Amino acid sequence: MEQDDPAEALTELRERRPGPLELLQVAAGSGLAVYAVWALLLQPGFRRVPLRLQVPYVGASARQVEHVLSLLRGRPGKTVDLGSGDGRIVLAAHRCGLCPAVGYELNPWLVGLARLRAWRAGCAGSVRYHREDLWKVSLRDCYNVSVFLAPSVLPLLEDKLQAELPAGARVVSGRFPLPTWQPVAVVGEGLDRVWAYDIHRGGPAGQAVPGPGSASVLGTPGSQTG
Repeated sequence: MEQDDPAEALTELRERRPGPLELLQVAAGSGLAVYAVWALLLQPGFRRVPLRLQVPYVGASARQVEHVLSLLRGRPGKTVDLGSGDGRIVLAAHRCGLCPAVGYELNPWLVGLARLRAWRAGCAGSVRYHREDLWKVSLRDCYNVSVFLAPSVLPLLEDKLQAELPAGARVVSGRFPLPTWQPVAVVGEGLDRVWAYDIHRGGPAGQAVPGPGSASVLGTPGSQTG
């Protein structure tokens, strides 16, 4: 009995074009895989949130994290990341001396991943991740706030920040600026751009005007005005 040559069989397999049924099976399998990731990692956090407030998770890049920290480094007070995802910004904030650093994330899988990352970094007892809806978190004791949210929810976020943040607080928004507030600093380009907003006494919260206590970096190398 003649044995098949493995090399010949492999060559034939490579040259063979998949038929319509095979292509359909591949597409169906890919779709199921994508749905499984959605159902396990993303959907659990959305079930408790109204549709208009839902924000899909997209992790911050290393450059985005660097830019956020450049606008918060050295500031006193509690640091929070609203919609903290896998916890990378909170962990980086703690490492650069921003303490306490706290993350709020509704998706239980991402909260678990954030805690795992903190444990692996030896910071499990130093940073905190809470499974909470960011819209229900009180910000009255928060002085450094990081947000990477979708443009559709930023007007509502402005209302929350204005109502709750204390004077002297700073908000850093990544990827998209707050729609009506004036930034005191802008760093980066494209999707890596971040905007800083200071909360001052004697005026509407968030209508930032650089003052004596402002750490504005407008016009410095590496920053761009909006």
